[in-house]
Amino acid sequence: MELELRHLKTIRAIAEAGSLTKAATALGLAQPALSAQLRRIERALGGTLFERGRYGVRATALGELVLERTRIVLPAVSELQREAARFARARRDGERLRLGGTHGPLLGALVDRLADAVPGTTVTTCASWSERELAELLAEGRLDFALAGACGSAAPPDAPHLTWEEVAVDPVFVMLPDGHPLARGREAELAALAGEEWACVPGDGCFGDCFTAACARAGFTPRRMYETDTASCVHLVQVGRAVGLCRATFPPTPGITTRPLAGTPLVWRHLLGWHRAGQRSDTAATVLAQARAAHAGVAARSDSYAHWLARREDRDVAARQPRTGLAS
Repeated sequence: MELELRHLKTIRAIAEAGSLTKAATALGLAQPALSAQLRRIERALGGTLFERGRYGVRATALGELVLERTRIVLPAVSELQREAARFARARRDGERLRLGGTHGPLLGALVDRLADAVPGTTVTTCASWSERELAELLAEGRLDFALAGACGSAAPPDAPHLTWEEVAVDPVFVMLPDGHPLARGREAELAALAGEEWACVPGDGCFGDCFTAACARAGFTPRRMYETDTASCVHLVQVGRAVGLCRATFPPTPGITTRPLAGTPLVWRHLLGWHRAGQRSDTAATVLAQARAAHAGVAARSDSYAHWLARREDRDVAARQPRTGLAS
């Protein structure tokens, strides 16, 4: 008899159950049938795998060796099956792209650009506030690409075999009702907002902790944070209930003024992710280039962001100029 994958699964099931009776139940077999199968496996391997006792079974030295190999072989075969399914699905789907993204204007802008860049391709989208969920969908082959984000220098969502490339880095802005005193300035000091209540979209990264730390450095603790969807955040700001945190690319919205936070205490990194085994390099390069172009287009439509970028460029130019002094 040649050893097969199902035999390794049987050995593992017996070891995990600790008895032939329990293993037979888990495998849906009669105990005599499982005992006969185990004897055939042991003959094929040349020795006893389990010692039988009144309290169940215990692996022999040979059994431990085989079990150690199953811990490597079985996960590797399962991953092979998943990657083969992803590969076959990608070829079967052909002209289809499944995009995921966190809430914001970038996902829609990318869909718009892909409609021109890859005509005839059907694009579907899935929005989620959870970067980890998007990473899991990529790992499972249920998404082709995902636009996610990370706060500051934090690592992207962790999942095996995923590639993450940076699309852009934005400062975090504050959303203010048009009548707010700070809406008239070019930027807002975080400390000047100490008495406000706040609103933002939830996430499962470290952004909340980073915001609290930035407030602590500014000398205060936030009074209250409303974590809700984008439309609700907008409403809370419009009616003056809270001020909001947003990416610098937040689109113009009636009743709301966006302003940069002085000193840029918080930044947001836009990331594009995909599964290495499920995407061709040319497809990934195309989607990444279009994502970067989409971000540039969204940023250009925000006057407050354009002004912030211009001021930063002026500061960078000034910093590169040689300094001269007066003779004493």
